[in-house]
Amino acid sequence: MVKVAILGYGTVGSGVAQVLDTNSSEVAISAGQEVSLKYILDLREFPGDRHEQQVVHDINVILDDPEIQVICETMGGIEPAFSFEKSALMKGKSVCTSNKELVAAHGPELVELAKVHHCSYLFEASVGGGIPILRTLNTSLKHEKIDAITGILNGTTNYILTKMDKEGAGFATVLKEAQEKGYAERKPEADIEGYDACRKTAILASLMSGQYVSFEEIETEGITKITQEDFSYARSFGMAIKLLGMIRKNENGFFTIVAPFMIPLEHPLASVNKVFNAIVVHGNMLGNTMFYGKGAGKEATASAVVGDLIDCVIHAGSHIDVNMNAEHARLSDNGSFVHRFFVRVPEEDADAALEAFGDGIEHITSDEVAGEFAFVTDLISEKHFHEAYQKLDRAKGYLRLL
Repeated sequence: MVKVAILGYGTVGSGVAQVLDTNSSEVAISAGQEVSLKYILDLREFPGDRHEQQVVHDINVILDDPEIQVICETMGGIEPAFSFEKSALMKGKSVCTSNKELVAAHGPELVELAKVHHCSYLFEASVGGGIPILRTLNTSLKHEKIDAITGILNGTTNYILTKMDKEGAGFATVLKEAQEKGYAERKPEADIEGYDACRKTAILASLMSGQYVSFEEIETEGITKITQEDFSYARSFGMAIKLLGMIRKNENGFFTIVAPFMIPLEHPLASVNKVFNAIVVHGNMLGNTMFYGKGAGKEATASAVVGDLIDCVIHAGSHIDVNMNAEHARLSDNGSFVHRFFVRVPEEDADAALEAFGDGIEHITSDEVAGEFAFVTDLISEKHFHEAYQKLDRAKGYLRLL
């Protein structure tokens, strides 16, 4: 029997306990032995909870107990989670976490610390909730030369964009509804400004490159400027609008970006709706493969944490290698990143748009929008696009095309 602890008994932490309780037989078979939850660290008491007697308030109770082999950190935030994880790894206790903020900020350091102390640091649940993407990159696709990862990585923004598209509601209206349903936080900036997706993209980019990609270096745009007019045009020429985290390797370098894109309806990501996430990985031999599932939620995220816990139990006393180190990846300037752009300007500025972007643009119309000139550019670099776009003083907005 192996004994484990949970740090933080909130949504995900209580979900981990639920998985260990409900699927105890399956967990034992997978781990090769029974897994017993010995401690739960939290500031609160939980009278009436089946695990109320296991709640402790002092991290040292857990750290100083030699029986504890694996710790599941589900607290969130940087501190005290970082200090707790670091102390656990230094004592040779493996750690698995759902804490994307912490992994994005300190993942390489913690992976290295685990290696030194012959234990493991796993973080499957930090990207894509219950989607087994990190484990797949680290094992099944390790032999592939991965040159592109593109994903819908935030369920809140995908829910908002889906509702705006299908029901014709405005951004503010749908955001309020998402908050009422618990899909969006009271302070939703991390989701709607793209920061959450950015951190997940940084983690994926780090694993793809084998180095450290800081989320602060990733160009990030949210969804707050998207309007019903954008959706009207998208529908008129067979497109959907999704917030994407994108990582690309090509002859010009290693690019990363988080931004809303128009994508063709035949693309598999176009049909990913509501709170679901999906990630498309392209390997040089495999081609494209997509991973789809719940990107958040108590049960899905907790299931991913328990999956890591089982791996830690199986490899007790040794280190599970993770393709991430502290050397900073050298990201290319996104200015040379080439794609097409959709642009809207007032109708009377059509000539200015033609002058700025040339005759190669494709005029787009929508029966639902009047008084505008909308178009799609030829393939153009980010640098040259923004130089031309700045010449349009009254432009109403733009979106990239996948």
